[in-house]
Amino acid sequence: MKLDSKIPEGPLAQKWTNHKNHLKLVAPNNRPKIDIIVVGTGLAGASAAASLGEMGYNVKAFCFQDSPRRAHSIAAQGGVNAAKNYQNDGDSVYRLFYDTIKGGDYRAREANVHRLAEVSGNIIDQCVAQGVPFAREYGGMLDNRSFGGTQVQRTFYAAGQTGQQLLLGAYSALSRQIGLGRVKMYNRHEMLDIVKIDGKARGIIARDLITGEIQRHSAHAVIIATGGYGNVYFLSTNAMGSNVTAGWKIHKQGALFANPCYVQIHPTCIPVHGTNQSKLTLMSESLRNSGRIWVPKKKEDAEAIRAGKLKPTQIAEEDRDYYLERRYPAFGNLVPRDVASRAAKERCDAGYGIEANDTNEGVYLDFSTEIQNKGKQAAYAKGNHNPSAEEITALGKQWLEEKYGNLFTMYQKITDENPYETPMKIYPAVHYTMGGVWVDYNLQSTIPGCFVAGEANFSDHGANRLGASALMQGLADGYFVLPYTVSNYLADEIRTGKIPTDSPEFLEAEARVKDTITKFLNNNGTKSVDYFHKKLGLIMWNKVGMGRNEAQLKEAITEIAQLKEDFYNDVYVPGSADEFNTELEKVLRVADFIELGQLMAMDALQRKESCGGHFREEYQDAEGETLRDDENFKFVGAWEYKGDDISKEELHKEELKYEEIKIAARNYK
Repeated sequence: MKLDSKIPEGPLAQKWTNHKNHLKLVAPNNRPKIDIIVVGTGLAGASAAASLGEMGYNVKAFCFQDSPRRAHSIAAQGGVNAAKNYQNDGDSVYRLFYDTIKGGDYRAREANVHRLAEVSGNIIDQCVAQGVPFAREYGGMLDNRSFGGTQVQRTFYAAGQTGQQLLLGAYSALSRQIGLGRVKMYNRHEMLDIVKIDGKARGIIARDLITGEIQRHSAHAVIIATGGYGNVYFLSTNAMGSNVTAGWKIHKQGALFANPCYVQIHPTCIPVHGTNQSKLTLMSESLRNSGRIWVPKKKEDAEAIRAGKLKPTQIAEEDRDYYLERRYPAFGNLVPRDVASRAAKERCDAGYGIEANDTNEGVYLDFSTEIQNKGKQAAYAKGNHNPSAEEITALGKQWLEEKYGNLFTMYQKITDENPYETPMKIYPAVHYTMGGVWVDYNLQSTIPGCFVAGEANFSDHGANRLGASALMQGLADGYFVLPYTVSNYLADEIRTGKIPTDSPEFLEAEARVKDTITKFLNNNGTKSVDYFHKKLGLIMWNKVGMGRNEAQLKEAITEIAQLKEDFYNDVYVPGSADEFNTELEKVLRVADFIELGQLMAMDALQRKESCGGHFREEYQDAEGETLRDDENFKFVGAWEYKGDDISKEELHKEELKYEEIKIAARNYK
């Protein structure tokens, strides 16, 4: 199989404009004759469904939640990037493009990333028009803050709930189309397979999660927008229901799966506190604007803190190691996520961790300096040029509360510690996945008519995503890319007519789904689904996590293959198929996670370099920084399914070409 990325010819800055100008169109009077299925209603799916409905297509939208408002996009806290340069600090489309390529460790497509930067400003305009309440500065202009991996302020935000506000904007647009009858919404439905006819995507098999009914749905094109696969690790910042099933099912029907080993470990999560925990909580990266990350300089101080004999506020300033500021003075606490995460791991591995949990892993995110700085500024602005220490502290805390109040409240409710008084405890955790279904420049997979958007595809972030770029990509794909590229594909479908669901292909796909469900329900095993999911998570975190090496990756591949065999022999699923059955939902998802976990380890094993979120311990310099191998690994690794034995998957390579950016070692020092 030869991969054709369909990147347009011509100068980089003109590729998207020229490409759009030459795409085929569907006339307004023909659009009502065409059906489109959108699976997933987060930012990418909701914006795509709303946009295509507005254009006049018949859209069916599916989500497994009880409402699109519950999609995991709602959990994004810190902001969305756009190159508007409101802060007049040197930002531009090129700068956003450059920062994204560099942040992804030169493992992303130039053309896709430049398009993303080009349309970023349109996203803000669209969302403002929808009523998204972005934060504003004193003069009424939209405010911006910084995120990791940049030296400008380009992140638009709505307190610490940006994802929720953006999703409500997309949901309002989607709801309008539902009200007009152009979008039919299927809540509490999960896609369990894709249907291909003559090689083209022609529909899906879905399960009504309330009644258990297996349904056939046909369409002229299918869009997958179901998010990432972080829950393969069991513990992650993802919602408990987040899964890879839709992406994995299309992979098994011919869609290549690209760069599965690229996983983002987010540096600012609340540390694990117990073995029965099933979810981790993210503290927004925006907090790194105001917080300073440190551990004690002396091991005995770290030991005393873990033993409860010392409080962090008792550690003198000269006895604190602000290790990011020490190692990366140019970016300080705003280095990219992969860099910050590895630095935290290095300090904790060396014995300086501060959390009294099983692993002693944890570092501090301290706001005391910001409280003093902002308190003095606020006092001065009020005309008080000689404020007392108490006044400074009170005004500084008030400033923090206005900026991050909901995040601080969330932290206090979870940990029972007041972050205004005591530094937050944080540690890296699995967050976002840069890998996903391979797509070309038009966001079409290797299955004609099957498009993939947002985190479900691999395309725009390379080996590491910059903070606030997930929301940007999801909305860019849904609002500003798919309406053009899907229409280009559908221009040849206006004479196809309604696609019947009683064809042999639909019957075969439905039988495949029912057979799998029946086997699990009749398995008579002895272990719960979570038992196997936790075992998979431990293998993945310990051997395919922040640090990877050849020996452990080979062990992981073998262990996951054995786990898969044990899972199919001994998993127990209670209840029946014709009812609301959450264990049945879980077992189908975990079956896919197990297979994907093995592929992730295989992908990490073949990539003999360190880049972004993929850190091979054998490939690092004397200071512990990543060592890329641009000569041998400057490619997208896209895997082709070859049957039930995942070890037989075949790797295809899409070479990455850089015309506008000179590849260099990443340097944030």
